[in-house]
Amino acid sequence: MPESPHQEPPGTEAELAQQADHGEASYKGCNRLTGKAAVITGGDSGIGRAVAIAYAREGADVLVAYLNEQEDEDARETARLVEEAGRRCVLVRGDIASAEHCRSIIGQAVSEFGRLDILVNNAAFQRTYKTLEDIPDEEWDYHFKVNITAMFHLSKAAAAHMQPGSSIINTTSIQSDKPNPMLLAYASTKGAISNFTAGLAQMLGERGIRVNAVAPGPIWTPLIPSTMPDEKVKTFGEDTPLKRPGQPRELAGIYVLLASDEGSYMNAGVYPVTGGTPLL
Repeated sequence: MPESPHQEPPGTEAELAQQADHGEASYKGCNRLTGKAAVITGGDSGIGRAVAIAYAREGADVLVAYLNEQEDEDARETARLVEEAGRRCVLVRGDIASAEHCRSIIGQAVSEFGRLDILVNNAAFQRTYKTLEDIPDEEWDYHFKVNITAMFHLSKAAAAHMQPGSSIINTTSIQSDKPNPMLLAYASTKGAISNFTAGLAQMLGERGIRVNAVAPGPIWTPLIPSTMPDEKVKTFGEDTPLKRPGQPRELAGIYVLLASDEGSYMNAGVYPVTGGTPLL
């Protein structure tokens, strides 16, 4: 991985020294999601953008939720790519640490699309710390508010509008099983997400709503140079069996499968996309 300049969190696609591949030139849809409507948090960049592109090319309308003004340009580019595929894209800016904002996101999706079939809980907060004492109390709490509590508020609001066959997909991480001590707060939330996924899938199963999680390994997104030490960025992904980081486009397919009728018996699963590092 070449050097990439450090960014202020949450980072932007434009500042990446090596541009990420979201499937802009490669993803070809096959009408797997025709007529469906999806909400994707963190859909402005990284994995979320790759999922938005894939969903649009599979026939879905998309609401992209993102954090702040720093991400406006990335969000507009995602919207352009969705609309280029002939689908609608609604952009909603705000902090999902707020329960009220989570409910507003779902309300806007239902108002705009008249339905909600897919919720992708993808947005995340990540910071690195060298020691336990380095972790501010408020940042520990904020990790949990954004990474897991928001999933509760979004899922609760979304489920009220979902019909049988709908799908909730949570982004967990390889960190849920193989935690890096520098990512103590982040990894702890990812473990909670995996557990939340398994429990919620059982709770919503009788309503025909499936709940699954995707567990990425090292994926090249703006989150990496904006939250990790420079020396870690330079070797990012080299410790995987494939000896490289993944690109966001390499996760799009599993999010499509889990949202589609082809995944109709896939429920309560955590699906690793890790470059070969096993999750057992």
